[in-house]
Amino acid sequence: MSLGATGPGTGRGTRASRGPHPLRAEALRGFAPLAGAAVLLTLGVLLAGSAARWQGGWAETAAQTHVAGLIAGPLAAAAGCWQGGRERRRRTEELWGTAARAPLARFLAPALPVALWTAAGYLAAAGLAMLATWPYAQGDRPHPALLPGDTVAVAAAALLGLVVGRVVPSRLAAPLLAIAGYVGLGVLSASRSAPVRHLDPAFPIMDTDVPVWWQPVSMAVWTAGLAFAAALAYAARRRATALLPLAAAVAAGAVLTQTGDGLWHEAPLARRQVCDTSTTPAVCVNARYAGMLPQVAGALSGVTGRLEGVRGLPARWEDRDGAPRADEAELPHLTPLGWTAVRGRLTDPTGFAWSATAALSLRGDCPDAAQPHRVDVADDAVRAFLASAGPATRASDERWTRADAARRADLRERRAARARLAGMAERERRAWLSAYFTARAACDPKGVPAL
Repeated sequence: MSLGATGPGTGRGTRASRGPHPLRAEALRGFAPLAGAAVLLTLGVLLAGSAARWQGGWAETAAQTHVAGLIAGPLAAAAGCWQGGRERRRRTEELWGTAARAPLARFLAPALPVALWTAAGYLAAAGLAMLATWPYAQGDRPHPALLPGDTVAVAAAALLGLVVGRVVPSRLAAPLLAIAGYVGLGVLSASRSAPVRHLDPAFPIMDTDVPVWWQPVSMAVWTAGLAFAAALAYAARRRATALLPLAAAVAAGAVLTQTGDGLWHEAPLARRQVCDTSTTPAVCVNARYAGMLPQVAGALSGVTGRLEGVRGLPARWEDRDGAPRADEAELPHLTPLGWTAVRGRLTDPTGFAWSATAALSLRGDCPDAAQPHRVDVADDAVRAFLASAGPATRASDERWTRADAARRADLRERRAARARLAGMAERERRAWLSAYFTARAACDPKGVPAL
């Protein structure tokens, strides 16, 4: 009698008859991959719909994917909650309870795949958003600092949701949890208590905000600690072990609330400008959009060409927050994206030049005071000469032609002044413009020459 290959001495039969690990089966088949795909698809649609507001700026992309956690977190919680009620819907709770595995192992087998798949869906959506920004980035660099904390928060939401699904015996628990999570995160973000709102993993930030290095770590410990504490309190044989992750979560939460706004600082690049000094005034843009300098300078080339040889001009157009300095004029803002600039391109170069021309005579250091009507007429004539009137100005002129007699008379006066300035000899016009800009720089409306 010969021993077969599956005899007891070889151990092969035991290994051959052993089925796949439950965690592997849950991860590759069933609901978990669908949950990850749902997160990816939902965030993909939402991000694509708002692409004009972030595509082209690394900081805007990071801020938008961070705030997307307001949707990803509740969606992951709902997915976990639905998975948690699976045995109840299948009426296999008693059978599942007779399994030889410990309660915590039975809990983690369906929980971990859902948590990992939903986190992967969020991470994939954020990665695709960064890839979409790459061809249009204009001078900044990627901002991945928030991704670890945000990804852990999504996974933690799924784990918490599964605990709720096991505890609450209702099919409506999942959608109600998603709604409650969305409302709760929104209320937390809008809270007037500055320390408390920093506990929100989807707390909205400014495009120029950069987290301190330990903020994502603290956020990950805060969210993951709460999730593991809930899981251990529900499924562990020794429920006192839940105190360890709970203590870690409380400590991380205390750090977040006590630090408050100190969790963020302004990106150094946001304070820098790059300039084209070949013209007067020089043209400067924020260093985050350095790649747009050639087209901004090109949009203003007609203005700077007509100002050649004119005295009294600002030294530069500046592109930063706050009022311009005494020797500067404010450049029309390139941000927020989606208005002046979309995907690294100016949406309306003519309108951009018109707004930049208007800023030349609006000096930020001059006191606010009513100015004579003739100065308004002179301002209008200068803008019309330096930059072509935009659609809004032409529409305003058309409305004034249909208005009352006083408005029509004022429009005729403005058009006559435009014609007089445009019809001057080059030397005479240069002298007039020099006197005009010198008076405007000195905040002296009386010194503005008449037209």
